[in-house]
Amino acid sequence: MKNLICIHVLLLVIIASSGFKNADRVSYYEALAGQSEDNVDSEISKLDNAGETSLNNAYLGAMLMKKAVFLKGPAIKIKTFKKGAGMLEEEIKRNPDNIEYRFLRLSVQEHAPKILKYYKQLEEDRQAVVNGYGKLEPDLKKIIKNYSVSSGVIKSSDLK
Repeated sequence: MKNLICIHVLLLVIIASSGFKNADRVSYYEALAGQSEDNVDSEISKLDNAGETSLNNAYLGAMLMKKAVFLKGPAIKIKTFKKGAGMLEEEIKRNPDNIEYRFLRLSVQEHAPKILKYYKQLEEDRQAVVNGYGKLEPDLKKIIKNYSVSSGVIKSSDLK
């Protein structure tokens, strides 16, 4: 009986510490691409509750930048955007070869207002995504392929 309890506790610890799952990736990217503040808030809440991992920090950073769109007043918009940008940039700095992080930054850079000057790594990120596309998980490939249909930076024909 004691062993069974230990196994259950161990499984709960593993599940709790594993962070944001690939199964949540689709809803995450739908919120990031969408226009629903409720969906953005829901994803932020999930990420806050999932624990601190590199992936969660990168996702949260990008989602905070998206959240800035819905806020009132330039000061809070800029503060929230910069907080998110700092989180994403830190994860890219720690993991420069992570193609998903580069894709996140590319998608934010492409849509960020020019006044924020958040566009300087656009070509670098495009190259990283194009070069690393073939090694990605199928669900992420599909997300990037769908993004490329409406992107002015990355084209479907770039992705092989």
